[in-house]
Amino acid sequence: MKIIRHLFLLPLPIGLLLATAAPAKPLKVYILCGQSNMEGHAQIHTFPAVAKDPKTAALYQKMVGPDGKPVVCDDVWIAYSYGNSSGEPAGKRSGKLTAGFGSQHHVGTGKIGPEFTFGITMQELQGEPILLIKDAWGGKSLQVDFRPPSGGEPEDEKAREKAGRYYRLLIEHVKEILADPAKVYPGYDAKEGYDLAGFVWFQGFNDLVGRYPMKQHADGRKGLKDYSEYGRLLSCFIRDVRRDLSAPKLPFVIGVLGTGGPDAKEGTQAFRTAMAAPALSNEFKGSVANVFTHEYWPTEIDAVQTKISEITREFTKQDRAIRERRKKGENWKAEAEKLEKEKRAKIEASLSKDELFTLEKGISNRGFHYHGSAKFFAQIGKAFAEALVTLDQKK
Repeated sequence: MKIIRHLFLLPLPIGLLLATAAPAKPLKVYILCGQSNMEGHAQIHTFPAVAKDPKTAALYQKMVGPDGKPVVCDDVWIAYSYGNSSGEPAGKRSGKLTAGFGSQHHVGTGKIGPEFTFGITMQELQGEPILLIKDAWGGKSLQVDFRPPSGGEPEDEKAREKAGRYYRLLIEHVKEILADPAKVYPGYDAKEGYDLAGFVWFQGFNDLVGRYPMKQHADGRKGLKDYSEYGRLLSCFIRDVRRDLSAPKLPFVIGVLGTGGPDAKEGTQAFRTAMAAPALSNEFKGSVANVFTHEYWPTEIDAVQTKISEITREFTKQDRAIRERRKKGENWKAEAEKLEKEKRAKIEASLSKDELFTLEKGISNRGFHYHGSAKFFAQIGKAFAEALVTLDQKK
C-alpha cells in the first residue's frame, strides 16, 4: 500500500529534490503456488471474525479501509492463473491486490487466500513495489500433478499421463509474466528490472489422502502411510523450480498442512512430518523455512460445529423420512422447511452469543478448506511473508 509522507517544510530547489529522492529499486516478485487452499475459500463476509479476536484485530485494520471495505493496494499487484471447480485451468487475471483474488468459482461475497495479507504484510516490511505471481488449481497432488521433472516417473501407468502437467503450467506462467512484467505491473521500470525474491508452497491435502504405501511393522501389521516419498518429491520440486527459473538461491517457504488443527489425527501428523522434512535438511538449511499452519487453526469453529452436529443428529430420522418422500415424488418441501426452522431454533437456543457470531461470521466452507475462515487465511498470509523476509535477510 502506498504511503506518502509530507516532510517538506520549506521549498527546495528541483535539483536538490532529485538528488535526495529515494533511488529506484528492482521490482520485488514473489510466487505463491499450491492447490485449493492456496486458491483460498474464505468469503469476505468472514472478515468480522478477524476484527473480533484481539490477536488479529490489528491485522484486520490493515485489511480494511476507513469505509470498512477491503483495501486496494497501490504498490502491490498480482497476476493469478486459476482453475475452475474441477481444478482445470480456467483463466488468468491481474490487477492491484485486494480481496477477491482467492478462488474464482462459487465466489459469493468474494474470497481470499493467503495472498491478500501476504501482500499487505510484505509491502509493509519491504516498503517497495511488489508483484505477486499466484498459480493455484484445486485438487492437485505433488505425487502426480505438480510432480517435478527430477522426481522421476510415477509407478502407476495412468498417473504417468498426467504427471507434471501443473508443474509445467506453473513454470510457463511465471516465465510469461517475467518476460514482460509491465503487462501486469504498469509502473514497472525495465532499467531497474526485478528481483525474484521468494516462493511460497501451500498444498498437501490431495497427497494426505493419496496413494502412498503403508508402513509395515516387524510383525507384519500395517501401520500409517509412509509419506517419505512426499518429502523426497518436495525436495526435487524446490531444486527444479530454482533451476528452471534460474534462481539457485530462491528463498522458499513451505506452508505445512494444517487441516485438523493441533489435535489432528496421527496420519495427518505423519504427513506434516514428511512435508516439513526438506526445510530441516542440511541442503536447504537457511534457504527453506516451514510455517506450521495448524498453529492458526480456528479451534472455536470446531467447538461450534461439534455442538451443531449433536443437534442435527437428533433430527436424523425426520431427515431420512423426508428424503424417502422426495424419492417417491411425494410432497416434501413444506415439511423440509418446517424441519429446518426447528433445527435452526434449537441451534440458536443452544449456542452462546459468541458461538452464534462464529457460526454466522466465521465459517464459509468445509474443514478441508480451513472452514473458509478469513481469520485463518489472514494469519498464514502474514506468517508466510514474515518467514520469507527472514530468509531473505540470511542470503
